[in-house]
Amino acid sequence: MAVGKNIRTYFEGQWHDGNAPIMRAADHGAWLGSSVFDGARYFDGVAPDLEAHCARVNRSAEALMLTPSVTTEQMVEIVREGLEAFGPESAVYIRPMYWGIDGDATAIIPQENSTGFAICLEEIPMAPETASATLGYTRFRRPVLESSVVNAKAGCLYPNNARMLQEARSNGFSNALVADALGHVAETATANIFMVRDGEVFTPTPNGTFLAGITRARHIKNLRADGVTVHEAILSFEDFHKADEVFMTGNMSKITPVTAIQDTQYQVGPIVRRAREMYWDWAASTR
Repeated sequence: MAVGKNIRTYFEGQWHDGNAPIMRAADHGAWLGSSVFDGARYFDGVAPDLEAHCARVNRSAEALMLTPSVTTEQMVEIVREGLEAFGPESAVYIRPMYWGIDGDATAIIPQENSTGFAICLEEIPMAPETASATLGYTRFRRPVLESSVVNAKAGCLYPNNARMLQEARSNGFSNALVADALGHVAETATANIFMVRDGEVFTPTPNGTFLAGITRARHIKNLRADGVTVHEAILSFEDFHKADEVFMTGNMSKITPVTAIQDTQYQVGPIVRRAREMYWDWAASTR
């Protein structure tokens, strides 16, 4: 699915212009969903945490019993080569991907050392600084490791996210605030979640039901370096309703203020504004 129109695809050792075909109908990934991906961003001439995203897609592949075929260092080099076709004013979504090609005798288990690899560079604008989100509830929850491959950024997890998002949107909200199996807040349908109370920041503790994102970790590090107390804690929906500020973090938009959860309204406060400022300052320092 192409979101942007300016796309470059790395496949079988070379860059191709456009949304190139990369998978066959009988590939394990097409048939049985053994695909993983990651997402990094290029904007203002920088690609923050690119190495961390490339390393994670290899870990995700291993979690789905796929054999990674490209080292982190090689992947970073390939991405930077592909980005040379975009100007520093471009905003690009960087998506490395693996999928299974062959299966074992049962067809169910991906065959070792039979893994497809591609990178898609897709020009997608960064969200405007004024962007915000509203969150509604959903009956769908984050799965657990015993039933789903939640320790990977796997394509097979996203239909669950899609139905969370669709349910929230059908009720007039732009995203969903999602619970884990025990009913505690986990994240939103598309991003990690934070709240602020009395000048301190809280975010759900990683409990194996959601990916504790790379961008999430970067914001925590920046805030703590700025003297802000950040707690990773078990949080209820009621905790979020009592918050002074709420915001989402993720690779696509980096940070997005939340202005409502159900009927509770929030202002875009000083912590989220400061977190955004610190992230962009840090990103510029990596140039």
